[in-house]
Amino acid sequence: MTRRARTFYLIPYAFWILLFVIAPIVLIAYYSFFDIDGNFTFSNYVNFFTPVYLKMTVSSFWYAFLIMLFTLLISYPTALVLTKLKHKQLWLLLIILPTWINLLLKAYAFMGIFGTYGTANKFLEFIGIGTKQILFTDFSFLFVSTYIFIPFMILPIYNALEEMNPSLTHAAQDLGATRWTTFWRVVFPITLDGVKAGCQAVFIPALSLFMITRLIAGNRVITLGTAIEEHFLVTQDWGMGSTIGVFLIIAMFIIMFVSGAKRKKGAVK
Repeated sequence: MTRRARTFYLIPYAFWILLFVIAPIVLIAYYSFFDIDGNFTFSNYVNFFTPVYLKMTVSSFWYAFLIMLFTLLISYPTALVLTKLKHKQLWLLLIILPTWINLLLKAYAFMGIFGTYGTANKFLEFIGIGTKQILFTDFSFLFVSTYIFIPFMILPIYNALEEMNPSLTHAAQDLGATRWTTFWRVVFPITLDGVKAGCQAVFIPALSLFMITRLIAGNRVITLGTAIEEHFLVTQDWGMGSTIGVFLIIAMFIIMFVSGAKRKKGAVK
């Protein structure tokens, strides 16, 4: 393929990136310099560094970290088991299937499950514990968020495990390594790129969750995503909402750059 042909085929891709990636980011940055009355100001950036928004930022990163951690602890053993199953492609498809269901429908389904008269409380009553407040708690928020993000963590880890040469584990075991040593010194380092990709795919969107915080956590969990929703849809302060969005975009780019740089460094070695 000639250079001219490659350039021609890149035009639709470049147009897509310009229209749906760069242009929205520029618009968000533009609106962040205006207050609720449409006056040019830097006050939005000053307000972001007040205790209210800083606490919200710390809370967002903390919950995103917990969601990523719980997702990883569940997904890695699951991906490891999947690679050893006979019909692993079928099982992988069953794990991916829930991602085809609308997020709002899944949120309302869990509201029914965790509600006062839901399945979870019926089970607690059956075993003698009694009805508990499950919905609108940190537990319900983390549980539902982890459930939603599990497929996005499993896929890159599963692909990394599939690409690994099985002779490496056999060689380690032949040299006297235990299963735990083989996993920790051979399997995990080789699949670390898949783990990083999965953590990136979970942590970044978890930073800006807003619908689940409202429906499942009952606004007990306040994140930057919740603040953006409030500013755009309730207070109509698009400037402050855009400012929060700018800081979220910067945080996402930093995370992508750091994790990507480490992967490239590992690949060079």
